[in-house]
Amino acid sequence: MFDVLGMDATAEVVYREMLAHPQDGVADLMCRLQLTEQAVLTALDTLSELALVRHSSEGPQNFHAVDPHLAAEILLARQRAELAAQQQRMQEAQAAVVQLKSEFTQEGVRDELHRLKGVDCVRDYLATLYDRIADELLTFAPGGAQTAANVRSSRPLAEDLLEHGVQMRTVYLDSARNDPVTVAHAECLAALGGRIRTVPSLPNRMIICDRRIAIVAADPDDTAAGAVVLQSAGVVSSLYALFESVWQSAQPMGATAIPADEQGLSPQQMEALRLLSLGHTDEAVAARLGVSARTARRIATKLMGHLGARSRFQAGVYAAARGLFRP
Repeated sequence: MFDVLGMDATAEVVYREMLAHPQDGVADLMCRLQLTEQAVLTALDTLSELALVRHSSEGPQNFHAVDPHLAAEILLARQRAELAAQQQRMQEAQAAVVQLKSEFTQEGVRDELHRLKGVDCVRDYLATLYDRIADELLTFAPGGAQTAANVRSSRPLAEDLLEHGVQMRTVYLDSARNDPVTVAHAECLAALGGRIRTVPSLPNRMIICDRRIAIVAADPDDTAAGAVVLQSAGVVSSLYALFESVWQSAQPMGATAIPADEQGLSPQQMEALRLLSLGHTDEAVAARLGVSARTARRIATKLMGHLGARSRFQAGVYAAARGLFRP
């Protein structure tokens, strides 16, 4: 009962017994409570440290238990003192954190650009940033299907933001539509008010918070390289315009897949053609579309047959010549 006040169960029963039988000594307490001598002595030491028991004036072998009303005030005063000391330590810790941040933040760039080296640094930064989001979170999420581990780690945060009224819009790749885990995750967020659309490919991984901070992957082909935090109003505004442009051309996740055009090609196939015409390899196309290399090769082979081309690059050239897209 009194463990929150620093008194364990044995010390409590010894204290209660001493109040009930003020004349009892150590031997009497041992007999009444069926405790060892060491247990009783340890309990008396604890009570003495709490100022609830002291040696009696009747003799050095006798102990006096402090009146419960006074004991309550003593214990509460002790807790107040510990709380005050803890608050003081917290203030000192906050001051130390501010000092540490100022020492390791480059003067002149802290408000404009900041480089986050490695995945761990990116995760740490996002963990602190998400607590400050007030209105809107926009995300480009290339890479294809979301892993179950990523969904488990990100869903509680997303649900918390949505419950607090933050508007969330996310753009995935079209290939994510074929993954049950990603689709289920999108449906869960949509039920809470999140909005998710898909496009054939995305330029880079990007997050925009409240139209004032943008986090962009340092290397679109290597997320382990870290990210760049941008806070310049002009740059963030441009990235926001890019997001809106892609968002307008994207298709809602829950909608039926966009049918093939008059040439019989889907948006994903058209994007694959564009990438092939630029000389990208099957592996590079796979990465941009969020599919496996095997699937990318199958798409390329089908496109070559459709256009009567003998190579992947030639297929892109033929498509441009037919006006399917601008070269």
